[in-house]
Formats: sequence, C-alpha cells, structure tokens
Amino acid sequence: MTGPRQPLTTIDLSTVRELAQQLRVDSIRSSTSAGSGHPTSSMSAADILAVLVARHLRYDWDEPGARGNDHLIFSKGHASPLLYSIFKAVGVVSDEELVGEYRRFGSRLQGHPTPVLPWVDVATGSLGQGLPDGVGVALAGKYLDRLPYRVWVLCGDSEMAEGSIWEALDKAAYYELRNLTAIVDVNRLGQRGPTELEWDIDTYVRRAEAFGARVLTVDGHDVDAIDSVLTQAADGAARRPTVIFARTIKGRGFSEVEDREGWHGRTFPKDMAERAIAELGGERNLLVRGPVPDIDADTATAVDGPGTSATLPSYSVGDRVATRQAYGDALAALGGQYPNLVALDGEVSNSTHADQFAKAYPDRYFEMFIAEQQLVAAAVGLSVRHYIPFASTFAAFFTRAYDFIRMAAISRADLRLVGSHCGVEIGADGPSQMALEDLAMMRAVQGSTVLYPSDATSAAALVDAMVGTPGISFMRTTRGAYPVLYETGARFPVGGSKVLRSDPSDAVTLVGAGVTVHECLAAADRLAERGVRARVIDLYSVKPVDTATLIAAADATGGRFVVAEDHHPEGGVGSAVTDALLAHGPRSLTIVHLSVHEMPGSGTPEELLNAAGIDAEHIEAAVHNLLAESR
Repeated sequence: MTGPRQPLTTIDLSTVRELAQQLRVDSIRSSTSAGSGHPTSSMSAADILAVLVARHLRYDWDEPGARGNDHLIFSKGHASPLLYSIFKAVGVVSDEELVGEYRRFGSRLQGHPTPVLPWVDVATGSLGQGLPDGVGVALAGKYLDRLPYRVWVLCGDSEMAEGSIWEALDKAAYYELRNLTAIVDVNRLGQRGPTELEWDIDTYVRRAEAFGARVLTVDGHDVDAIDSVLTQAADGAARRPTVIFARTIKGRGFSEVEDREGWHGRTFPKDMAERAIAELGGERNLLVRGPVPDIDADTATAVDGPGTSATLPSYSVGDRVATRQAYGDALAALGGQYPNLVALDGEVSNSTHADQFAKAYPDRYFEMFIAEQQLVAAAVGLSVRHYIPFASTFAAFFTRAYDFIRMAAISRADLRLVGSHCGVEIGADGPSQMALEDLAMMRAVQGSTVLYPSDATSAAALVDAMVGTPGISFMRTTRGAYPVLYETGARFPVGGSKVLRSDPSDAVTLVGAGVTVHECLAAADRLAERGVRARVIDLYSVKPVDTATLIAAADATGGRFVVAEDHHPEGGVGSAVTDALLAHGPRSLTIVHLSVHEMPGSGTPEELLNAAGIDAEHIEAAVHNLLAESR
C-alpha cells in the first residue's frame, strides 16, 4: 500500500512479519553506516512497532499536521534507528537518507528524535520524558480537541526506574486518559547490564495497576498476540490509560547478540552487520501504510485564534499589589481573548494565583498536584496540539523539572512558565522555599526569555507579552505586595527596560529587577538627600537584556554601576548586565554586584534583605564606596 488515502483495510500478518525484519535490518544498516547508534534496542521492539504501524496507528503520513492523526512518541528515544526505519517503510524518508545521513552533521535524522522531523512531536532521549509528554497530548485530545485520536508511547524498561514515569501514570489515571497507551519494551538489559527487574513482568504489572492503569502483557515477538493486545488497548472500554508490558529479547533476530550484555549502544562492525542481515533474511523494501484517521475527525474545527479582546487589569500608582496577584488577574483576563490558552499548576494555585483562571475557565485548567516534572511535560504535550500553556508553581520547584525544561527547548515547544515566591524576600518560610537559582537556570536554556516585573502593571503586561513569545519563557513573581510604579497602559516589550530616575548629573547607575527595583528607588532618594544623583533602571527583561539602555547609562554615569538582585551571584541580573556591557559597552566599567552570597534562614523580608546586603541601606553604602574609590 503506497497511497496516503487508502481504504481502511487490514495488512495481513505475514506482511507484518516481513516488515518487522525489514525494520531490524534497516536499524542495523543505518547505525553501522553511521558508526554509532542503538541497533539492539531497536531490534527488540521491531515486532511491536511493525504491528502498530501497519494495523493500528491511524496516521496520514502525507499530512503529519492532520488534527485526527494518532500520536506516536518514542520515549526510548535511543531506539531512533527503529523510528527512522519506520519512516522509510511508510515512504517519507528515503533509503539513501536513512543509511547515508543518519547521525551525520546537518542531518534531520539526529541521534535521538527531534521535531525537525514533522512526524515527531517531541524531542526524546532523556529517559522518562516521552510518557509524561504523551499525557499532555492525551489531555488535549480528551478535554480540549475532543477528537478520538490515540496517543501511543514506546517506553524502555530501564526508564521505568524514573519517577517521572510514575508521575505520568498517576496523572493519566486521575484524568482517565483511556486514549493513552504505553508500550513497555521489557528486553531485560540496560546500558551497563541487567535492568532493575529484568523480566519480572509480575512486579511491573502490580506497580502499574497500583497507579491506576489497565495492564496487559504480551510476548513481544508473537505478532498474532501483539495484534490482539493492541486491538484490546484501542477498544476504549477502560476509563483509564493502558500499559502493555511486552517481554522481548534485546538484539532479537541475530543470534550472536541476542540477550547478551555489552551490546547496548554499540553498532555492528561491517562484517558482523552482513552476517546479521543475512540471518534476518536480507534487505527488503516494503512500502507499508496502515489506517488513516477518520475524515470527520481530520477536518474538525480547531479551537484557536482570538476571541473577544481582553482588557488587562488596571492598578493605581501607589497601591500595594503583589506581582503574583497580577499574574492571576492577567491570565484570567486573557482567557477570554485566547480560547486556546490553558493553565496548569502544581497544587499551589492559591499562592501563584493561577486559581483565578481555574475559576473562570475550569475546562481549560489542569491540576498537576505536587508533580513538577509532569507539570512541565503536560504543558509541552498541550503545546504539541497548538495550545498556549501557562504552567505555574513556586519558582524554586521548577528546579526539579529542569531537564524537562531543557528538553522542551529541544522540542521547540512554546512554553510559558511562571515561578512565584522568589528570593529571600519571601521571609519566614526559609531557604527551602526561596528561588535563588532560577534566573541562572532559565537564562541558560537555549532561546529562552526571562522576565522579572517589579510591579502589578508590568507583571500584567508581561503576561500578555508571553502569549505571543515563542520558545521557553519564564516570569519570576514576588510574594509580597509592593507599590505600583507604572500607570495603566504603560508598555513593556520583551527585551526592554524602564528608566525610573534620570538626570544629566547622574553619578552612578542603579540596576534592579523585581523587589530590588523598590530598594534602588529608596536608595536613590537617600542619595539625593546627600547630593548624589543616581540613575535607576528597572531591568524587567533579564533575557533578552536591554543593552542599548545599559550602554547609554554607562556613558552617562562614567561606567559606574551598582546592581542589586534577590538571587545568588551566579547567572542572574548581575551576570546579564555584565555580559551585555563587556560585550558592547565602554572600556571603563566599574560594577558593584550586590546579591545573596550566604545561605539565608527565616526572618521577615526586611531582615532578610538587609542580611543579604541588597536593601536600600546597602545599595546606598555601595554607591558611596564606589564613588570614593573612583575619585
């Protein structure tokens, strides 16, 4: 079958068996040609994927963006030779590309799958992430798209040791995602030797059932049995996700390596590859396509585009409003304008104020409870379906999910993260709740945007800006309520800043973000009483940074800066300022960096800001010392 729109027919199982052998052979050919890859991990799952793709995966390969398509996610991304061999078998990748370009520089057939390929939803390879991402796609299918597509996720048995897998199963059961099926390739061998449970299928079954899944088992090399179990998985009878544990043999089909240690991630030398291909029956060039999605589902109307125009919340200058409150206000306001805007939270929505969106749009809010990895992964999955996800929790807890954020960037996901309760400013809760690393963490993500508003007006405006910001964006919000600085309607473009104090006689530039903007303003007032003029910059966009404004300030104040931030010294506002000025600024620079150098404890916000040396008193003292040294 070569056409993309064939009648819904059944490919016979004898052809499927031949397809499985082709997938094994091509996995060997591609990896041997590249000199790297994972042929044995691909060979163990070849029978399963041959049955799935030929008879159960409803997918229009010529229209990978079709809304009714099923989704296939390789959580065991190292089995990319198998996935790319499937792409050859369905006719979207040529044999020349598969064998000649796999893992080569500039190739789209990278070592682990990425959405450079239009048939790949998310980047995988960091184990334990494909299934959590699949939960997000399945949430979209059931609750938002309301389309009958299925989400199939191939997992490896080694990644069953990852806690994120169990977070995913827990949330999939909670949301009754019967459109989600995880297929676990239990081939017994991991990278350095046997996996934790090896072939103890009974223990796997008990664990998955305990997390609320319907569990099926199968001989992963019995094509008839695989076909039967996939049919059962797709029947929709259970109101919960399905997990299939398939007992397989690593390196299946080549007797020299079957179930033998030491072959994980090793390619076969050319002579060995030739023996393996001969034992598998030689090369084949089957072009096999399975069922396509129902045409009605494929042409269903998407929920996207603007709705009614939103009016952002307004605040009076001088009123004390927390930026986390403004986040919730703005998100709820924007929900009417963007029908595809969704929100997620990690069981702290009454603190992040995401609960305002949940009350206004309960059908577009997803509670992930205390499962921050799944929180980010679900947002990634929702972005696959072209929703606009905002995910919030305490900023410190995003550190748990950093690998998911990093992989989201590789997935080219558009993701909006909002972290509250930042820095020592939070007060008595103590250091376990204080985000003091988050700016550095998020600045390091490829292509990220990092925002840190100082008042409610700027926070609301930046939430609006995040809607249209591609890639990974992060906004840091403050626990305490601080005076509103800006009039309603003030603009806050990404990459900009605000100059709050400026005079031709400025002797020094004070740079703050968030809470320290207020401390810089207070310090500037104190300095003015002593005849010292200080320019004050609200650096609300930490990445990209407003280099032009910083250079202008350097020129005006003789290159003298005091930067104050409620963050560790590494990687935050000070680093952003220094990097920009060293790359583009004048030769003469003197930068004093005030930040949280010591491990904080509990106390009032005022006590902790003072102890860290980042309050108005310490900023003023730093200016006096800087000016004295420059005389």
